[in-house]
Amino acid sequence: MARRAAGGGGPHGDDFSFVSPVVKYVLFFFNMLFWMISMVMVAVGVYARLLKHAEAAMACLAVDPAILLVVVGVLTFLITFCGCVGSLRENICLLQTFSVCLTIVFLLQLAAGVLGFVFSDKARGKVSEIINGAIVHYRDDLDLQNLIDFGQKEAVINTMCGQGMQDLSYLEASAFIYTNGCIDKLVNWIHSNLFLLGGIALGLAVPQLVGILLAQILINQIRDQIKLQLYNQQHRADPWY
Repeated sequence: MARRAAGGGGPHGDDFSFVSPVVKYVLFFFNMLFWMISMVMVAVGVYARLLKHAEAAMACLAVDPAILLVVVGVLTFLITFCGCVGSLRENICLLQTFSVCLTIVFLLQLAAGVLGFVFSDKARGKVSEIINGAIVHYRDDLDLQNLIDFGQKEAVINTMCGQGMQDLSYLEASAFIYTNGCIDKLVNWIHSNLFLLGGIALGLAVPQLVGILLAQILINQIRDQIKLQLYNQQHRADPWY
């Protein structure tokens, strides 16, 4: 085997790197943004939770918006933490964890949307169950009061709680009050705003897909860089290689 020229340094120089700074730092700042948002979510959720009475907190644990905010914030914090540190330190394990978790979240969202569309009747029943459970604890939780009041402020036209409405026909009463229940109004609103909901879903899906794509690109670049480093080390150790 002919000896290589001195200082050949393999197929690339020692200063060459497969890792693109653009991909690395775009992924880092992308995760940093959502990491900061997740910390705000957790802080707001914990603060709202601490303001409640202990008995009220235990009574409506399953329908507490503060708990939901904390759970979503913590999950987002953990996932984006892996993305931040993994991209900054070029750690394949953390980047793979970030990519897998983000893929699972995306698939769960996709599955929930498909199942909700296919099994719309069951989804409607589940939504009704959740809303009824929230109404039961209306007086126990200030967050639920504000949430339900916000949803009904445009629906309750008659300020006298429907006084005299039972003496009118359905069409006459509909001029003064909403004759449909909350569930029917919600379903009708969803049906009439499918494009808006689709746009929101797409807006949530695009950052996830971008994050997954950037993570996979960076992982492949890091692997190529490791191979290059091993090749250069072997070449320097064995000048006849």
